[in-house]
Amino acid sequence: MKAPPFAYTRASSLAEVLDLLARHGDGAKLLAGGQSLIATLNMRLSAPELLIDITRLTELTGISARDGVVRIGALATHAEIERSPEIRKHLPLLAQAAPHIAHAAIRNVGTFGGSIALADPAAEWPACCVALDAQFMVAGKAGTRRVAARDFFKGLYATALRPDEVLTQVEIATKGPEYRSAFVELAQRRGDYAIVGLAAVAKCVGGVLSDPRLAFLGVGPSPVVARTAMAAMEGKRAAADTIAAVTKALAKDLDPGPDLYSSAATKMHLARALTGRALAALAA
Repeated sequence: MKAPPFAYTRASSLAEVLDLLARHGDGAKLLAGGQSLIATLNMRLSAPELLIDITRLTELTGISARDGVVRIGALATHAEIERSPEIRKHLPLLAQAAPHIAHAAIRNVGTFGGSIALADPAAEWPACCVALDAQFMVAGKAGTRRVAARDFFKGLYATALRPDEVLTQVEIATKGPEYRSAFVELAQRRGDYAIVGLAAVAKCVGGVLSDPRLAFLGVGPSPVVARTAMAAMEGKRAAADTIAAVTKALAKDLDPGPDLYSSAATKMHLARALTGRALAALAA
């Protein structure tokens, strides 16, 4: 297949991008890493009038840690996050998740912001951002607004982004050394989209888990927070009875649908298995 015809421009500033989006609206698409966009163009699932190349916008790049907050530019690549010492030190969940994203060639080009804005239900970054209570900086002609990750993902490939807005940066508050994280997923083959995945964060003091966050991917149209299971974890040790109670509680949190390869029952079984692994890792 070949992409449909479209106009192309390489933006030199964020202001230029916002002006183009304001004028073209839904008729424009942003090109960052292009790992998802190019495929949808070639399969004619996307047919923009204008492709806006934002790859040279330096104001959307970089990873920094300051004043208890890690700031990640939307154009930071998966590989940059995977290799970043700031990420490994302050946000180990992201460092744990990064190797699960596709393959090295894609991680070298694909972007953090692009994955979040696409909101694929089987993608790793959206679930991680929800588990970490991330804040998204969204720019438009009227100014910049802040959107919490838990409010950003609206459904299948649907987000709080408006047609004339750009995700510019993600801010994530760092947690103390008593917090631990675990990222686990299962896929048909290494590098494939996950059948089921789990981003988990919890405080662990003396083996007791508290303030847990369990955000699943691949079990719904957007990241799913397992609130009943989290309540079953609170104040407990990751002993066999706790893991049994938490995995049982998932029945009230998850209602996965089947996909091309796995039934709903299989997905629920895998979600329970991953939860047990994650709890053991959090308490290790």
